[in-house]
Amino acid sequence: MAKEKEVIRLERESVIPVLKPKLIMTLANLIEHNTDRAEFLKLCKRVEYTIRAWYLLQFEDLMQLYSLFDPVHGGQKLRQQNLSSEEIDVLEQNFISYLFQVMDKSNFKIATNEEIDVALSGQYLLNLPITVNESKLDKKLLKRYFAEHPQENLPDFADKYVIFRRGIGLDQTTDYFFMEKVDMIITRIWAYMLKLTRIDRLLSRRSSARRKKDPKKNDEIVTEGEHEVERIRIENMHISFRNLLSKITIQEPTFDRIIVLYRCSSSNSQAERGIYVKHFKNIPMADMEIVLPEKKNPGLTPMDWVKFLASAVVGLGAVVGSLDMPKGDLWVIFAVLSTVIGYCAKTYFTFQANMAAYQNLITQSMYDKQLDSGKGTLLHLCDDVIQQEVKEVILAYFILMEQGKATTQDLDIQCEELIKEEFGVSCNFDVDDAVEKLEKLGIVARDSIGRFYCVGLKRANEIIGTTTEELVLKAKMNSIAS
Repeated sequence: MAKEKEVIRLERESVIPVLKPKLIMTLANLIEHNTDRAEFLKLCKRVEYTIRAWYLLQFEDLMQLYSLFDPVHGGQKLRQQNLSSEEIDVLEQNFISYLFQVMDKSNFKIATNEEIDVALSGQYLLNLPITVNESKLDKKLLKRYFAEHPQENLPDFADKYVIFRRGIGLDQTTDYFFMEKVDMIITRIWAYMLKLTRIDRLLSRRSSARRKKDPKKNDEIVTEGEHEVERIRIENMHISFRNLLSKITIQEPTFDRIIVLYRCSSSNSQAERGIYVKHFKNIPMADMEIVLPEKKNPGLTPMDWVKFLASAVVGLGAVVGSLDMPKGDLWVIFAVLSTVIGYCAKTYFTFQANMAAYQNLITQSMYDKQLDSGKGTLLHLCDDVIQQEVKEVILAYFILMEQGKATTQDLDIQCEELIKEEFGVSCNFDVDDAVEKLEKLGIVARDSIGRFYCVGLKRANEIIGTTTEELVLKAKMNSIAS
């Protein structure tokens, strides 16, 4: 049973968390007449083919630029181009600009200091302080980009690496957690001992400055939280010797997708130009350190050493005080020494267990949680942009087709309500982007008071016209028939 409930409030995502085929077929089945249903399915295909064509040239430029900064083969291609350093600087900034545009269209957001502080305010499976070896990271590439494209709420490390995040999930782990329970019991006993000796006041003064910077347990990642996700941690559970050998379940919200962007610093006279783009899935917020680039090997923290010294001082003081008494109480001496030695042993063995868990998590992140890197990540992002744009356009058109004229606000609300009713999920529908695409396609217009309305299905298909993909498919079918 948890001692207290720890909740993180999260904003609704702008991503439509429904697969495109499922969305299209669900909407089509809501259309009563078969002829209208067939026209709607044709329109969906033409919308996708047209949006894909819009992005084709931009995506080709992105991939061509990345081929020059691929950490594996990019250096060789750059040398073949025989470009000056200034020209390479321009090309790499163009690549970063294209990449940030794609990330924005794919509804990825840059993780802010506040988000990271809230995420890392707890512990999940990783119980070691992980830090980045900043000397191994380049500080020019991203610093130059943000100087030319300033953004609000950038994290402190934005000149060295950027963490993009999208989507929220939930991770649960059920296990005995024997060592963690023992660690928690010893920690609580130790805290009680410190309280009796009043040394906890001295330690609290030293760490008060750090605690002021820590986020509150119920801090929101954003101020406009839509739903709550509960953290269930061992620290907040009732742990006793009775339930020491029973299984428990801990729970942590996750970032569904994380993409890390960085470049390593140069180790020789020739500047390092390779740009790393790594894609991860289902990363627990409290364990977000596993995606950090160029991590240092963890060790005992300064606070651990302070506790070691405090333990020695307390133990020595108690023993000397007992020996000065007319009749030294051997049981008191034994109890104090046992507690001190036990605490020191607990710190050492806990560190070793955490190191083993850390190595296991890093291995798991490489094999299970890392989706792709480099070109594979970029191709995934390009397709993801198209899928999201198509879903937004189709959903907004369907609402206008069924409901008639609507303001931007009404259209936004009705799209979100439809997603909730038909698919049981919530999202923050990007109505402005959807309407912009519909107007560009020419199948939506505004009346005299600014309300949006759409043309009929048959007319919409005529306006978009036969696409190249349809002609290719028709030619292919004809060749099979002949």
